[in-house]
Amino acid sequence: MTGSLFKANFWSTDILSTIGYDSIIQHLNNGRKNCKEFEEFLKERAAIEEKYGKDLLSLSRKKPCGQSEINTLKRALEVFKQQVDNVAQCHIHLAQTLREEARKMEDFREKQKQQRKKTETVMDAAHKQRNLQFKKTMDAKKIYEQKCRDKDEAEQAVHRSANMANQKQQEKLFVKLATSKTAVEDSDKAYMLHVNTLDKVREDWQSEHIKACEVLEAQECERINFFRNALWVHVNQLSQQCVKSDDMYEQVRKTLEMCSIEKDIEYFVNQRKTGQIPPAPIMYENFYCPQRNAAPPGKTTGPNLARRGPLPVPKSVPDDPDYSLVDDYSLLYQ
Repeated sequence: MTGSLFKANFWSTDILSTIGYDSIIQHLNNGRKNCKEFEEFLKERAAIEEKYGKDLLSLSRKKPCGQSEINTLKRALEVFKQQVDNVAQCHIHLAQTLREEARKMEDFREKQKQQRKKTETVMDAAHKQRNLQFKKTMDAKKIYEQKCRDKDEAEQAVHRSANMANQKQQEKLFVKLATSKTAVEDSDKAYMLHVNTLDKVREDWQSEHIKACEVLEAQECERINFFRNALWVHVNQLSQQCVKSDDMYEQVRKTLEMCSIEKDIEYFVNQRKTGQIPPAPIMYENFYCPQRNAAPPGKTTGPNLARRGPLPVPKSVPDDPDYSLVDDYSLLYQ
């Protein structure tokens, strides 16, 4: 950019007007405010990233997450916890990076502020000098015009006194006319001098205005470029954070791919197995059977079962010695 847009489009036909320059300054002030707002945005985003990172770090290190798992799934959980820890550290690091970017924006704003201060100081002086010389010129013009009116009145008085007999009075009118003509000539010279001086001041002001337009437009181009690049860098940093997080979570996925259900089951069996022989069936034992005490209840073993014969089947035979039937008894009070 050459500054041609600013210097070609911010003028006013009123020599005392600063509307074009003021419009440029207002725009640049808004730009500086926008940079400040983005700087504050970065700082707040940094605070959010830092808090999230610290909270995630605390969660990863303090909160149990499948701590009693075993073998391959246990290793996957360990990788998961470690990668969550790494992701947390990345967010904390991102917060530091964002604060650094905010500091860069602040430094840029301050640099532009100092650059603008020089231009504004020169332009303020040029405006002040222009306005002062314009006032002097207008005052000189008023004096000149008044002297011209005084001369015209003196001439009219002389013409009116042409037929007057009072010679002394006529001489006074001629003296006044001569004096007024001299005053007109002097005021005219002063007026022309102020006009010439004003024109020189005007040229100097216009030259400074053009320089200011070029400097301020170049500064605005620099600000827009810096702001755009800063925003670009910011979203790249956020994207990179997502990429890093995904890479870390990919490590967890790879570990989970190596997780074997069969191996974990076998590992558990090998580590915690309690035996391969189930308990024997609990058999029926008749209280009156001679072999009822051959084995304690619930402790019957295979060999003992093999030595025992089949249990007798109850029969309604009076002379059977193994059984006493209800029929053999009678109630005492019957």
